[in-house]
This record gives sequence, structure tokens and C-alpha cells, in this order.
Amino acid sequence: MAWNEPGSGKQRDPWKDNGGGGKNDLDDAIQRIKDTFGRLFGGGGGGASGGDRGRNGGVLLAIIGLLIAWVLFDSWVQVNAGKEAVVLRFGQYARTMPPGFNLKWPRPIESATEVNVQEVRNISDTVRMLTRDENIVQVEFNVQYEVADSTLFLYATRDPDQTLKQAAESAVREVIGTSKLDAIMPDQRVEPLEGEKPVANPSAELAQQAKKVLQQTLERYHAGLQVNDLNFQNVRPPQEVKDSFDDAISAREDRQRASNIADAYAKRVVPEARGEAARILAEAQGYKAERIARAEGDAQRFDLIASQYRAAPEVTRKRLYIETMQQVVSGTPKVIDFTGGKNLLQIPVPAAGSAPPPADAAAAMSAAESDKGGR
Repeated sequence: MAWNEPGSGKQRDPWKDNGGGGKNDLDDAIQRIKDTFGRLFGGGGGGASGGDRGRNGGVLLAIIGLLIAWVLFDSWVQVNAGKEAVVLRFGQYARTMPPGFNLKWPRPIESATEVNVQEVRNISDTVRMLTRDENIVQVEFNVQYEVADSTLFLYATRDPDQTLKQAAESAVREVIGTSKLDAIMPDQRVEPLEGEKPVANPSAELAQQAKKVLQQTLERYHAGLQVNDLNFQNVRPPQEVKDSFDDAISAREDRQRASNIADAYAKRVVPEARGEAARILAEAQGYKAERIARAEGDAQRFDLIASQYRAAPEVTRKRLYIETMQQVVSGTPKVIDFTGGKNLLQIPVPAAGSAPPPADAAAAMSAAESDKGGR
């Protein structure tokens, strides 16, 4: 170099012309840097002793080392799996870091806050409220939720968990307050009859309605939370009115049981009655057809006898007499007495309840006589 040329016989200071090498070159360089900073910030310099210069140089080195350590150790973030890191730059949102190794400006320029976005969180609470029909119930509910937006979760509300708890209580009150007691506390202790399906629990549907209302409320608040499930763990009357409530439940169970028995009886009896009615109707229709056919046959036979009687009255009358006597005598016991030279035929009167002799012949003869007399 120009200040250390061969053959010069002396060492030259690169900062100033120096006649000898007794001074510490490093101390001089540090002192000059300090003097330069002192002049820049309004301080004095140049008159300090060699010991003061050494101490000042050590302080400056310490400051530089701290600056280097600050940059090295606070300019990166290791985000764990299942988490996100929200980065603020001078207090304003800058970006969101994914899981893994990420670089950033050291604090206070940028700061990072980790949020677990895969953890399923739970809150439980118990509230008392009035139903639509003015019955008081005590509801124990549980909400499962997770972080949907880490930035909104951190900075949209002061306390996201407390906000969700209050919003969940409000949603449950809204749903319970617009429902009747029978819908909130279904009659679950009445055993269904054989072959009958058990009554579904409508409280699950009410819980889904409360979940929907809760999610809408959180979206209006921009809370950055997603509700996974809301359950009614226990719905019961308060302890102060439990005895009266049990009496009412017992009465409702008796009513439901009687209703179930009546329904089962109706399901059994109504088909039987319908079948019996159909059978009676079929028998009546058959009897009707039989009577009509028999009457038509009798009328045709009567017309035939009447026409024969008009053609040959004496012959027809005698034939009818003989046929009638044959029918009468053939069905009864007979006694023939020849005592005294006379033939005596005795025909006993039929017993009570026995069928009388047919009247077709007598009726035909009467009709024929009437017709003849009319002529």
C-alpha cells in the first residue's frame, strides 16, 4: 500500500501521517469513529486520554454486538404445525405466517403472535329461561368451535372466548324463548307400544337452530370463529319447582300412554269392523239375489199353471188336487181303517213348528177361478 511501501523504514497510519508505530492503530481507528459520531450528534471529541478511548471503544463494540444479536435472534419465527402466526408491522397487520420457518423484521418493527387454528375449543354454560308458554327451564349446553380467521380472532374482539359464550347464551335464549315446553322437553319416559316407533327428540333440532343463530351472530361481530356443534346436554326444571314439574310430567305420561293404547285399539278394531261390514254386505247382496231369483221362478211357475188351467180347468184342477194331496200325504203318517166296510183315511195335524204344506196349488186354483169369473 501507499502507506506501507517497501524500503520506507517506517509504518504509516492510513488515517494520518504518523512518525512512529507506538500507538495502537485499532484504538486510534475506534476513537476516530467515536469522534465522527460525536460531531454528528453534537458532541465533542479528540481530547480524551488513551484509557478513555479504550473504554469507549469497548462500549461501542458491545452496542454493535447487541445490534447484531438483536437482528439475528429476533428476525425469524418457527411456527408449529397446526398454528398460524399473525405479523404486525408497527402495530398494523402485515401478513399471516404459515407453519414452518419464517423470516421477519426484528421487534419493535414487526411482532408475531401464534394462534392454534386446528384446536377444537369447548365452552359450557347453564342458563335459566322462560319458554313461550311461560314455563321456566334450566338448560345446560356445550359449544364446540375453532378459529376460522386468526387475525379476526386476535384483534376483532377484546375477548373472543367470552364473546362466543355470551353470544351462545343469547342464541339459546332466543330459541328456547320461542318454543313450547313440550318441544323443549319431549315425553321420553313413556315407552312406545309394540310395533310403534319411538317419538323423536325435538331438542336436537332446537340445538341446531341455536347453532345457526350463534354462527350468524359471530359473523356479524367478525369474531373469526367457526361453530362446529352446539348440544343441549341437559334440559330440566329448576330444583325449586322440580316436584310440581314431575307431577305434570307424570300426568302427561299417563295421557300419552292412554292415547297410545286407544290408538292401538283403534288400529286393531277398525280393520275388523270393516271386514265384518264387508262380509255382512256380501251376504245381504247374495240373499237379495237369491230371493229375487226365487220370486221370479215362482212367478213363472204360477203363470204356467194359470195358462194350463185356462185351457183345461177340470183336468188341471184334478191334477193340482192330486199333486197337492200327494205332497201332503207323502210327508205325514197315515192310518187306513177298513172297519165296517168303509175306507177311512186319517191324517193327523202336523205338529207345532213343522212346515205347512205348499200353497202353490191352492193359490194357482184361486187365481184361475178369479180369472174365469172375470170373463
